[in-house]
Amino acid sequence: MTKKILVLAGDFVEDYEIMVPFQCLKMLGYKVDVVCPDKKEGEQIKTAIHDFEGDQTYTEKPGHNFTLNASFEDINENDYDALLIPGGRSPEYIRLNQRVIQIVQNFNNSNKPIASVCHGILLLAAANVIQDKTCSCYPACAPDVSLAGGTWTDIGFESAIVDGNLVTAAAWPAHPEWLAKFHEMIK
Repeated sequence: MTKKILVLAGDFVEDYEIMVPFQCLKMLGYKVDVVCPDKKEGEQIKTAIHDFEGDQTYTEKPGHNFTLNASFEDINENDYDALLIPGGRSPEYIRLNQRVIQIVQNFNNSNKPIASVCHGILLLAAANVIQDKTCSCYPACAPDVSLAGGTWTDIGFESAIVDGNLVTAAAWPAHPEWLAKFHEMIK
């Protein structure tokens, strides 16, 4: 039976952090559903490309439009085996949706694998699921990890860390390790 992965995203999700996992996980044979609050299957979300060009923080450029392949209002998180939360700007505002918080908490309470990259940690912090966990994320989000009772660890931008059912990474350069660890957790 094909395992199913749910992806929670919204407008201005980081382009690589949605496009690359979506394609890689499908290539591995998973059914991957990407949803956005208040949007339906076939509608699009905009992405942003975050790049590291020697400035104090990342730069942001327009990305692509990503077509959602499932409707947020129709999903039942109990039908999924794992959850993926890409970064970018979408986690900072989709975390305001109580149904999104409930979905994250239900995955965590069921001890199902949850993958978060970059600013995705903002959603995990808001859902109160990183207390006593060691996590990675974009360094600017480290205070949010501490405020939520977690421990931020600086593992660089090309590594990922697993703590319990969570696999986290700082940014898209960690995709090879982050996605490999997530795949191992789901198999």
